[in-house]
Amino acid sequence: MKSKIKELVRKNIQALASYSSARDEYSGKEGIFLDANENPFGIYNRYPDPYQPALKNKLSELKNISPDNIFVGNGSDEAIDLAFRIFCEPGYDKALTFVPTYGMYEVSANINDVVLIKLPLNKDFQIDRTTLQPYFSDEKLKLIFLCSPNNPTGNLLSVADIEFILNNYNGIVIIDEAYIDFCDQPSFIQKIEKYPNLIVIQTLSKAWGLAGIRLGIGYMSEEILSYFNRVKPPYNISLINQQTALDILEDEVQFQKKVENILTEKSKLIQNLSGLSAVRKIYPSDANFILAEVENADELYEKLIDRKIIIRNRNSVIRNCVRISVGTSEENNELLNALKEFSND
Repeated sequence: MKSKIKELVRKNIQALASYSSARDEYSGKEGIFLDANENPFGIYNRYPDPYQPALKNKLSELKNISPDNIFVGNGSDEAIDLAFRIFCEPGYDKALTFVPTYGMYEVSANINDVVLIKLPLNKDFQIDRTTLQPYFSDEKLKLIFLCSPNNPTGNLLSVADIEFILNNYNGIVIIDEAYIDFCDQPSFIQKIEKYPNLIVIQTLSKAWGLAGIRLGIGYMSEEILSYFNRVKPPYNISLINQQTALDILEDEVQFQKKVENILTEKSKLIQNLSGLSAVRKIYPSDANFILAEVENADELYEKLIDRKIIIRNRNSVIRNCVRISVGTSEENNELLNALKEFSND
């Protein structure tokens, strides 16, 4: 497979000479810097390192993978967009995903003029192999996106189904693990060496609580990473965001406490929601949110908005379903009190 990665890359990207920044030509930390047209005054007057070595070393330590396999992006969305730009010829190639799922795969496909094939998950929100297999032979199909745990359904996809795809498909497989820290299943990161066509995406937005700094991570082979580094903007992660991430990543104890608190609150929320007449079904969740089927999702959403309680109405995606993020104990209690009142009405 490794020798075939280059064949999947767009010809113009293969030939692309990436922008050479001043920090590419001199990477030292000390000296009189008169090379990058920076302002000589200020705290953040210097450009950041374009390859974020300190941050990658910390992620390497946490995830037990070489820094040479790590891409750091402006949110996971940057990694998703770069995959389209590197592998898919606009107006010609295709990508595939399983719906319902994260909406940015479709948005990014549309931006890059790539047809996105959307195969429905089955009633248990799992992959139906029989609908998928005919696409393996389509040479225009360059990318398959898998979100596990999936958004908005909340469940993990079957490991056996994911490995079936990895073993039978020769294009690029992207597993989006934004919510992986909320479940016990091991990440696919450790299988990158076995599957050179695999990209695993994670984020600091969820379990690490850093949605505001927009920092996503892609784990991939060195060969694929070389193309990501070639196409990405030179200074895609600010110095402030790199340092903020490093500071938070140092405190693993606090990270574990936050995750445990969210999981405890999720269990309480599920238990209390189950007893409400307005709630028809609660789907299994491996994430930090709950997908629930209610009597009337549109009406419930508007009633909660009146209380300034904002959930996500997913009625347009899954009939009469709402997605509820797990909040603090106080926030969850406010939600439950409101729902109890609506149920009594």
